Amino acid sequence: MPSKSPSQHKLMAAVAHNPAFAKKVGIPTKVGKEFTKADEGKKFKGGGLYENIHRKQQRIADGSGERMRKVGSKCAPTAESFKKSAKIIKR
Repeated sequence: MPSKSPSQHKLMAAVAHNPAFAKKVGIPTKVGKEFTKADEGKKFKGGGLYENIHRKQQRIADGSGERMRKVGSKCAPTAESFKKSAKIIKR
């Protein structure tokens, strides 16, 4: 069974390679190895605020007819969202 998210993939890889950690989190090593084998060659979709903005700008440049949201409009990223995203990038 393949992993559904990057964090699940990392967890299962750690479980597969470290029996002490597997025991601590309560997941059998065998299960971690099955997930790791199923995930071979699989690429997880990237994410994050800046990547989403970049993809939308690319679609707009390609002529999709979309528009960027105005600052302060409903569902537009807030200043807090940008600060949070910048902290994640710096890690």
